[in-house]
This record gives sequence, structure tokens and C-alpha cells, in this order.
Amino acid sequence: MMLAMLTSSLLRRCWTAALLLGVSLAGVGPATAQIDPTVGSRNKPARLEWFRDQGFGLFIHWSVDSQLGVVISHSLVGASRGYTDRFYHDLPRTFDPTRFDPDEWARLARIAGVRYVVFTTKHHSGFAMFHTDTTPFGIENTPFRRDVTKELFTALRAQGLHVGVYYSPDDFYWLHTHGIPIERNVPQVQPGANPGLLAYDEKQLTELLTNYGPVDTLFLDGEAKDLRELAWKLQPNIVVTRGAMMTPELFVPSSGPEGAWEAAITMGTAWQYQPDNEVYKSGQDLIRLLYQTRAKGGNLLLNIGPTADGEIAPEQEARLREIGLWMFVNSDAIYGVRPWVIPNEGNIWFTKKKDGSALFAILDTQDIWPRGTWREFVLHSVRASSHTTISVLGQSDRIVEYRPNLVPKSSWRQEADGLHIRVMRTQRLQDNSRWPNAAVVRLTGVTPALVPPHVSTAEFRVEPEGIVLSGDVTDMGDQKTLAAGLEVRPVSGEDVNARSAAWQATPLTEVHGTGAFTVTMGRLPPGTYEYHALVKHPLLTLYGDTKRMVVP
Repeated sequence: MMLAMLTSSLLRRCWTAALLLGVSLAGVGPATAQIDPTVGSRNKPARLEWFRDQGFGLFIHWSVDSQLGVVISHSLVGASRGYTDRFYHDLPRTFDPTRFDPDEWARLARIAGVRYVVFTTKHHSGFAMFHTDTTPFGIENTPFRRDVTKELFTALRAQGLHVGVYYSPDDFYWLHTHGIPIERNVPQVQPGANPGLLAYDEKQLTELLTNYGPVDTLFLDGEAKDLRELAWKLQPNIVVTRGAMMTPELFVPSSGPEGAWEAAITMGTAWQYQPDNEVYKSGQDLIRLLYQTRAKGGNLLLNIGPTADGEIAPEQEARLREIGLWMFVNSDAIYGVRPWVIPNEGNIWFTKKKDGSALFAILDTQDIWPRGTWREFVLHSVRASSHTTISVLGQSDRIVEYRPNLVPKSSWRQEADGLHIRVMRTQRLQDNSRWPNAAVVRLTGVTPALVPPHVSTAEFRVEPEGIVLSGDVTDMGDQKTLAAGLEVRPVSGEDVNARSAAWQATPLTEVHGTGAFTVTMGRLPPGTYEYHALVKHPLLTLYGDTKRMVVP
């Protein structure tokens, strides 16, 4: 699950020119639609609602090759025989994470504010981080010997956290021992093409869902059809995420899918711990990813990778604790919430309690909001009532330390142009009084002040002059005129779940009512692309669902 090499700058320039200038670059063949993983899902509606309430999960990637500080599993693809032999024969002999403390991991996860933890019980290499009767290539046959999965799940449950299994149906060790070249995402190595591999996977998944107590979530990173059916049979209350819902990887979608979904995002650039050549996202950026994901209706599954010794690296622990402080103050805006009528007004993001009892305005900012100073802003999508109350989460609205004559009472007034709010940051969360992360304003007794437009992404067709993309404005909302268009990007990343290329916009067209609109673009280089429609409302840009096309 590592990010693949970015599209080369030359290819990027070529396809961008084709998009914006209509230059013909390559023949365009038939395209395929993305398979919807929710079709046939047996996730129980009540359990999906439970899942959506959790909001924040921790992903842990850890395997035998953490000793090398290498990309997890994928270094085996295209590797020499000598490298492969050393991987399978030598690495298990030295894997001895004597500093692994599951209770410490669980305490850190709880203080970070996560509600569930998903652990890599087996990644693509085939190394089992649990005790199994199916293979010698596992934790049981290392100097460490202990059942990491069982110990971690026990510790998590003791902290009141929910447990999730990551499981890879792809198994490079099985391919290696059966004389099949190690590869991924090609039909000949999938369980569906190898009955022996499918049976092997089914035995391992049965062990995980039989011997380790109730499992709350299951992340099937590969061909999922038969395995998800087995999971629902063994544990009917399990929530299958990847394999039965949208699970974007390394990005938050422009428009959140309907219903439950989960974005899996790394803390740095790597899934497994890498001691060098790694760049971590700031704590502020990670917190921003969390509330922007929640504003669009999804869960954030934030990934860390322990060291080969079994410790959480200091850089990762520091960020988890920074998130933990923010969640300690503001978790009411993250747990049990759903999207507002729009996700954001500029840099102010919204979540609302699913029972409608409160709306949260999350004040994203690039600058520091010094303690003891006022901020004033206007909300155009919110209308107050005679019952409206406002407050800043974590604060009493009565006292500013060492400033007894300052009254920090929050206030609001409804004007024709919107709801005017005035609040002060008073709580001293750090010694320098310059806590950099977003403050959250809680509002009650409010209603929507606008009807947002709605746009859906329609199909495309191939014409002699290029590709014709189309969208459909299904609701103008409260606007008489809108600007509509589409965005396209190549699907560059490790697989169809990951993204690393930027969106490129087509020219906009003015629409004066509901109905379809089209944009003709030039031909594209061969590859996989995705596109979505958009409309520009005065407050923000709203997006349609994302569709996929393959250009051969």
C-alpha cells in the first residue's frame, strides 16, 4: 500500500495540454466504469451507523521487513532470487521486537482519540503476524514467537477500543512456494485464478475470525468477494470496509460518497516505518485531514508504522499526542456527527450531531490565533433563532487567566448577509499561548440558511474530436445562475484506491437551470483516469460523484 512513483512531468504536461487545449495525443478506446464495492454488501445498516459514529481510526502497518526500513512487502515484486530467498529465509531469524508493549500502544491510541485500531495481521509478503497452522512464514517461527495480534487486541479492548483486521488476500509467499512469479494486481496471481490460494486465505481468515474474539472491522486489501462472504458468515456484525465500501487511499475525495466510507492516509509518506528518506505531515495537517474527512461524512484511518523493535517512533508519538490534545478539547465535533448542508465555507468546516442537536464550525486557519484575542466571522449557510446558543469547545466563556477584567463572552447577531459570530480563544493549551490548531465553535438552535445546488457526474463518450464529458445539474439550489464544469486527473498511485496526481479543470460553462451540460476535451495518453462534475456556488465549489475511465 505504498504510493507509487508520480506520473512523470513530461506525461503530466502532455495530458494537461490535451485536456485544456484539445491537442490530439493518442487514440481513445473504450473505457470502463469503476466497480462499486458496496454492491452486494451485507454490512448491517445499524453497524454502518455505528461505524460512522466512530469517526477516527488508527491503522498500524508492521511486518518482518520493518527490520530493513523498506517499503512493506512490495520490494519482493521484481526482486532477484537471492533477495527473495534472503527475505523468506533470513528475515524471520532476526525478527525479535523485544520492546513491543501492546498496553503502551493501546494507551497511546486512546489518548490520541481514536475509537478503533486496524492491524496488519498479514500483508502481501505473506508473513503472518498471528499464530497460524497454514504457514511456517509467521511470527510463531521467529525468536519473538509471541502472538502479536492476540496481545494487541487484548490490550486494545482493555482500553475500550474496537479492533480491526487488515488482511491481504494476495500472498507473495504462497506464490513463491508454488513457482508463480511475484506480482500484484494482475489476474493470474489473484485468489480467483488460484483455488489453492483462495482456500489458503479462507483458512487464515477463519483463524482470525474464530480465535481472536469479536472483530469490529475488516479491511480486505485485494480480491474480496469470497472472503467478505466468509467474514459475514463467521461474524455477522463485522463491518467490512475495503471490499464493501469506498476506501480512498492517501487522499480525501472532493465530494464525500453517500453513506459510510473511510480514507486511509499515512502520517508520513510510508505505510511501514522507514528510518530515513521520510517526511511527516505536521500535526496541524493531520488534524485538518481529520475534520475535513468528517465534514464530508467519512472516517479517517490514520496510519503509523512501529519500528522493528516494536516501539512507536518519537515523530509518530508526538503527532498522535498533538492530535490527542485537540481531540481532548474538540472530540464532540468528531464523534457521532454527520455532514452539514455544505462541508465548508472557505476555511470554516462544518459537522453536525446526527440528531441535529448541535452544529460545529471548525475554524481552520494558517495563522496563529493568540489567546485572549477576538475573532469575528460570518456564516452564510447558518440561520440563528431565538433559541440559539454559541460557545467555544473546551472553554467556559467566563475567564481568561491573569486577565480578570476581560469578559470573553461569545456573542452572535443575525444580519441580512448572514450570522455574525464573535468569539475569543481563552484556554491556555500550551505555555506560549499560541496553540496553532483549529478552534471549534458549537452552535445550537440553528437551521440551514441556504439550499445548495446539486450536480451529478454523467457518462462520457468518444467522438472523432476527442472525449466528451458530461454532468447534470439536478438542483440549482438558491441560485439562478451557476458556473459548471468538470475536472480530470490520471489515477497515479499504487492502485485504484490511491491518488497522487492533481485535478485539472476544464473550462467552465454558465448554466441557468437544471439539466445536462457537456465539455469536449482532446484525446488523452493511454492510462486510467477519473473525472467529476462541479458547480461553483458563491460560497464554495460543489462536486459530483467521481467516475473512472481507462484509455488503452
